[in-house]
Amino acid sequence: MGLKRNMGWKSPVDFTTYRSSNMVKKAAVTALLASSFTFNIGFAKDSEDGVLQEIYHVYAGNEYVGAISDEEAVDEIIDAKQEEMSNQFTELTFTDDANVKIVPEQVFDATTNDAQTLTNLSDSIEVNASAFGLAVNDEMAVYVKDREAYDNVIKQLKLSAVSEKELNELEARKQSQESLPPLKENETRIIDVLLSEKISGVTQSVKPEEVMSVEDAVTFLKKGTLEEKTYNVQAGDVFGSIASKFNLSGDQLSDLNPGITADSVLQIGQALKVTALKPLVNVQVIKEKKVHEKVAAQKQVEESNAMLKGETKVKQEGVDGVNEMTYTIREINGQRVGKSLKEEKVLKEVKNEIIVKGTKVIPNLGTGTYVWPTQGGYVSSGMGARWGRTHRGTDIARPSGNSIFAIDNGTVTFAGWDGTYGNKIVVNHNNGMTSTYAHLSKINVSIGQTVGQGQTIGVMGSTGRSTGKHLHIEMTRNGALVNALSYIR
Repeated sequence: MGLKRNMGWKSPVDFTTYRSSNMVKKAAVTALLASSFTFNIGFAKDSEDGVLQEIYHVYAGNEYVGAISDEEAVDEIIDAKQEEMSNQFTELTFTDDANVKIVPEQVFDATTNDAQTLTNLSDSIEVNASAFGLAVNDEMAVYVKDREAYDNVIKQLKLSAVSEKELNELEARKQSQESLPPLKENETRIIDVLLSEKISGVTQSVKPEEVMSVEDAVTFLKKGTLEEKTYNVQAGDVFGSIASKFNLSGDQLSDLNPGITADSVLQIGQALKVTALKPLVNVQVIKEKKVHEKVAAQKQVEESNAMLKGETKVKQEGVDGVNEMTYTIREINGQRVGKSLKEEKVLKEVKNEIIVKGTKVIPNLGTGTYVWPTQGGYVSSGMGARWGRTHRGTDIARPSGNSIFAIDNGTVTFAGWDGTYGNKIVVNHNNGMTSTYAHLSKINVSIGQTVGQGQTIGVMGSTGRSTGKHLHIEMTRNGALVNALSYIR
């Protein structure tokens, strides 16, 4: 006999039934009950002679079931119950203990109601299956049929995050004594696959309907449920009201239904997932990845008092660098949760662009002394009468260079084309004096710009009415034309 009713630990998890309900076959039990009733009556007649007779009190656990005249009928009820459950749950192994206790008693009146007692016993017996319980952080979560199924659940949880090939390669590396080869560029390698929670297992006797398949156990551990509810949008529903109805936040409802947000237009009849998933087990994947990353050249600015304010020049061209970066990447349930730098190697040094910025401030007030406006050269024509007209300025030709310089500090008041003058620049020295530079091939300044004494303002040319390459320079004092040769040195 020996089947024992399970009075022990019960799982705190509300499992969703995953088996199709099978009708319990009670044909054998019914036959036993009918025969026991006939036997019960005959036994009662024997007791009328005043001889002590033996009856048997039956207990299921701590509960009294009733009295019976034949203890072997109890064994037959238990065997029939076990056979029924074995037929219903064919893959399980059932324990041989129903926690049924029989206490004999000698009585004069041996009248018993065997049929009712056996019916009560049949309803009270729990036939338990031997199963392997999987606990998460010391709390029992699911039951599977045996240790092999338990190991398979652990494996399938890991395979939900990586491929079987990747997992097999990882396990092989862990058992090998060889060191890992260096990563190649853009190569990613799995370092470990872990279950974030503490997982343990133990053999227990449980109700057979509590035992899950490997597939359902994995689903339950990953989602916290086997059944995900959906809701069909009704007239008048809005995003927020649906979330509130199912105790979800807006973010949770969006996560369950990718592409659906508080701003989405919901359609009547549209199906939305409304079951908040609460994983019991989180699968963590540790990876390392090697990449070559460009290090962009930065722009550096250096100030120099040797250059005028507003002037800039490139001291060093920028060159991007290249670094070899090895990262450790951590993912939980397929989502990246962390990335840290493991190793860095410089493959090509970065060179920052260096810009020199002038800080020298030029006063716009003339000094009263005037420098020669060209690099050497000679006076080819002075101020005065020439060719029947008055020559208003001084011509300088054949310099050693073509640059034209401001003869003193001042402000540019004209810079452009002016008829017979060609390209012309006028500088007001802000002390009553002005200077004019004509026939230029190029102008390097603009109106309003402050120029310093000796600063390059243009290039000598032969624009306008000119017989050759030269500089025509004029000077005025308080608006009156003066001879430039009386001032420039």
